[in-house]
Amino acid sequence: MNTRRRFIIIAIAAIAIAYCLVYGYYNVTIYLLGIVGYVVWSQYREGTVFLATQAFHNQDYEKTKKLLAEIKNPDHLRKGRRNFYEFMQGNIALKDGKIDEAEVHFQLASRLPWKRDNEKAMVLINLANINLRKKAYDRVNAYVELSEKLKLTERQKDILNKIKYEVKKYN
Repeated sequence: MNTRRRFIIIAIAAIAIAYCLVYGYYNVTIYLLGIVGYVVWSQYREGTVFLATQAFHNQDYEKTKKLLAEIKNPDHLRKGRRNFYEFMQGNIALKDGKIDEAEVHFQLASRLPWKRDNEKAMVLINLANINLRKKAYDRVNAYVELSEKLKLTERQKDILNKIKYEVKKYN
């Protein structure tokens, strides 16, 4: 749910709460307050990351950027959402050619917990690629070694082999 829809739900719930208080439906008022509490909680802890993830998978980067911009303070997001937030911000920064900004986002994402090894490996592979562009080969090797300790998909193994080949060419 995006921010605008959350505000609409809160506004409708506020009207319903006022009505229930005036006419004495106190038990319904409690439920409505619970709904408002959940909507507010989800705004700060979940944000629009899920919608942005869907747009990102559909390669709609403008929509992804817009949805991520609705999150005013990413520090409030729970760790399970913050990692995807940072990953998508890093990819968007890479697409915009902002390599240093992308590196910061990917480094933040690498420090957050990931459920699957291949998700964390994608973050580390992106960091290795960024440092390969910067010609910081010692850092590239460190990210490659960290990635190889994780369970990788065949595609990720191929990417790592290409990165290692590029590093060997310049060393």
